[in-house]
Amino acid sequence: MIKGEQLYSGKAKTVFLTDDPERLILHFRNDTSAFDGVKLAQLERKGEMNNRINAFVMAKLADAGIDTHFIERIGPEDSVVRRLDMIRVECVIRNVVAGSLAKRLGIEEGLVLERPVFEFFLKDDALHDPMINESHILAFGWAGAEEIEQMRKASHAVNGVLKGLFDGAGIMLVDFKLEFGRAGGKLWLGDEFTPDGCRLWDASTRKKLDKDRFRRDLGEVVESYQEVARRLGVPLND
Repeated sequence: MIKGEQLYSGKAKTVFLTDDPERLILHFRNDTSAFDGVKLAQLERKGEMNNRINAFVMAKLADAGIDTHFIERIGPEDSVVRRLDMIRVECVIRNVVAGSLAKRLGIEEGLVLERPVFEFFLKDDALHDPMINESHILAFGWAGAEEIEQMRKASHAVNGVLKGLFDGAGIMLVDFKLEFGRAGGKLWLGDEFTPDGCRLWDASTRKKLDKDRFRRDLGEVVESYQEVARRLGVPLND
């Protein structure tokens, strides 16, 4: 597959066109950011760790019957994905109180929820990804009622698969975000699943193993990503 011109560059990934109009190359960079790009750094091997973890997780989801845009990993930092018309909505599942949920509701971080909390956010960095609801999504035409229900069901299905996977690795799946897109008349899980877009804590010590280590200046960011990969059984050498 031939990597073509750049289509899009985000905070930590660059998307390239290919010689197949229905396929893209997702390049995971070493760039690391927080607070909507206010805090920036380059962390060696972070892109590779994210690419490997994402490929492993997407394969597990596909095995569970969840449609994802992931096709194959083709290099240390590159993967081939299906081209989607992305929906401007982020779906967030929370199993434990942390981050913005703790701040909004004044609840101490760390409370394990009896049932997951599901939330929608508008994907817009300039607006700091504001929280939205179904009425907003329908009123502004970001997605239809059937798509909203599909995203909700798929998010809970992903949570069911991944909670079991991470529990088996001694890791708490605290929360995570998902994005979806359209192709071929159906909805697909898009974007990525890496420690950049979720919260992962050691089940025994509650040590943070995700990007909060960068946000909160805790250090050992890439080392923690490597620890997540090792516990999950992600191949770290080709």
